[in-house]
Amino acid sequence: MKQILMIDDDADLAAPLQKYFGRHALSLSHAAHPDVGLQKLRDESFDLLILDIMLPDKDGFEVCKEVRAFSQIPIIMLTARGEVTDRIVGLELGADDYLPKPFDPRELVARISRVLKRGAGNSQAVASSVEYYDFGDLQVDIARQQATLEGQVLALTGHEFVLLKQFCLSNGAVISRDGIMNEVNGVQADVFSRSVDVLVSRLRNKLKPLQPIVTLRGKGYQWVLRPQSD
Repeated sequence: MKQILMIDDDADLAAPLQKYFGRHALSLSHAAHPDVGLQKLRDESFDLLILDIMLPDKDGFEVCKEVRAFSQIPIIMLTARGEVTDRIVGLELGADDYLPKPFDPRELVARISRVLKRGAGNSQAVASSVEYYDFGDLQVDIARQQATLEGQVLALTGHEFVLLKQFCLSNGAVISRDGIMNEVNGVQADVFSRSVDVLVSRLRNKLKPLQPIVTLRGKGYQWVLRPQSD
């Protein structure tokens, strides 16, 4: 059973969700205050975090930033305001998906399932292909879903690793924004173009000082590094 943590100060939301989640092999733990949730995340093992933006004392953006300082757990953010800016900021901080309030529990469960399966499904899809790429200072282990830069393991979110893997498999071909969205999946359609740019920018920043991603105006992005074996 997958362990889910929800940080949300809506006390009336947790109980019905816990019951509903139980029917889908999901165990939901709830924290009404962000500091309590952060401590639970440090002390216990969870597979995914559901994080509300509107919280007491500190908002969900601040909590997301704190989480990303010590964990790469998948994060689904909840927003009652529904503003595009909120979603873009969350993406920049490392959120994996969004769901506006009010929501149907069935959609939340579907999004949880998609986020949790994304990494495993993609790695299985390439299991019979190349599983390890050596670009000199950068090594990408597809099978282990891990990348190292100058000997240091990179702290990549699920979306970021999927994008990195997509670039590795592209063999230098141009990847369109549509192609990226089809691969990472799950981001709200109304932040479509901007979300792709944010995701690419995040990956670029983590790959510095390397500059392996080139933007081709009107076409998309291209990975310019070649494996050392080439």
